[in-house]
Amino acid sequence: MPAPPKFTEFIDSHVDGFIQRLADAVAIPSVSGDAQHRQDVFKMGSWLQGQLNSLGVETKQVDLGKHIMDGQELQLPPAILGRIGDDPKKKTVLVYGHYDVQPAEKSDGWDTEPFKLVVDEKTGRLIGRGSTDDKGPILGWLNVLEAHKALGLELPVNMRFCFEGMEESGSEGLDDLIKSETAKGKNGFFGDVDCVCISDNYWLNTRTPCLTYGLRGLVYFKVTVSGPARDLHSGAFGRSVHEPMTDLVQIMSKLVATDGTILIPGVDDMVSTADAEEKKLYVTLDYSIQDIEEAVGAPIALSDDKATVLMGRMREPSLSLHGIEGAFYGPGAKTVIPASVSGKFSIRLVPPQTPDTVEPLVFKYIESEFAKLNTKNKLKIENLHGGKPWIADHKHWNYEAAKRATEAVYKRTPDLTREGGSIPVTLTFAESLGVNVLLLPMGRGDDGAHSTNEKLDKSNFVEGTKLLGTYLYEVAAITA
Repeated sequence: MPAPPKFTEFIDSHVDGFIQRLADAVAIPSVSGDAQHRQDVFKMGSWLQGQLNSLGVETKQVDLGKHIMDGQELQLPPAILGRIGDDPKKKTVLVYGHYDVQPAEKSDGWDTEPFKLVVDEKTGRLIGRGSTDDKGPILGWLNVLEAHKALGLELPVNMRFCFEGMEESGSEGLDDLIKSETAKGKNGFFGDVDCVCISDNYWLNTRTPCLTYGLRGLVYFKVTVSGPARDLHSGAFGRSVHEPMTDLVQIMSKLVATDGTILIPGVDDMVSTADAEEKKLYVTLDYSIQDIEEAVGAPIALSDDKATVLMGRMREPSLSLHGIEGAFYGPGAKTVIPASVSGKFSIRLVPPQTPDTVEPLVFKYIESEFAKLNTKNKLKIENLHGGKPWIADHKHWNYEAAKRATEAVYKRTPDLTREGGSIPVTLTFAESLGVNVLLLPMGRGDDGAHSTNEKLDKSNFVEGTKLLGTYLYEVAAITA
């Protein structure tokens, strides 16, 4: 059952208003990982709640408690829970999204101000932090609600919403909320949910819509090496003391090889090798080496073999080095020996890996390598946060409904993909609620989430809104 023509016509005729709403959302710098922006995250949550209320959604903010960040205790942003429709004859769809974003400064390399949405009429791109991750997709659902309210159309399903403000910082507090509500059974907020839909990922390329049935997990580490009581002058103390930066760089260099091989013993070994039949799944996807190189803007793919690159992204673990905290990085030349430096890296996990099984291997290896340095500096290793990998049944009616909706809107069958990124709450919903979870992306593979010049194509915002609405109609029509 496709969506009514007047629904899609409404979307096409109200694009300017939808883009203005996105501009309003992008303008709020809701960076969850920066204590200085915590009030902006709260502001974004209140703005989103107001939008939902104006569209007929009954909402409540749920206090998720406090946490420690950068040495200070902070209030966690609230979860925004919403509900509309209670017809026992209809299916109930739970929609999840997050209203926080990654940090962004124009000095990072942005061509425009990151928290001011720029509409590039030439390319059709909507450029701004959060445009595709995840404010655009969240607002897609609001666009759907607005169309139904304005047209006097009854929603084909009951809807529940769960929006959080800490996804970019480990979703602190959300798991406990989901589990506590689930423990209430039918009386809990999620008690009548039949399926879950999340739009917080991307097409594999710039051409072909996809449905995603798998995600890699994540475990994020911080390694700190400290020595002197304060920063030192390299002329006065160089080659006379053990330097923390030297030790840290030695450790960081021993974590991953240039071909992507994880050098920590036992991590890669946890994952089975793909057989010929499994490799065929990746060969058939609409993807090429050119796609990945266009997405990153340089010819730097690890292999010329498509299946190898795709498996490296989807079904194999990866280790990435993210940065060094405490080191000098400004312009000019500063001859300082830092007193303490911290290296940050993460490992993307695939089944059967979990943060709990990988962490001991990481700690043991780093401690062993540090001991080999014969240094008098001190070592500290921290696991900052993590999440398990997830795989869903892509033959479930929830995926079939999304497939039909994609074919109706885009006139083509979507690819079935596993995604390299991590959305830990996906597994929490699947395990706690015991229902099928679908990842139905709005954005393209070159959107640059977490990167400079993040964008969402105008066409994806518009057609993606139609897709979300059409999906609801297909869910209503399909036999469970």
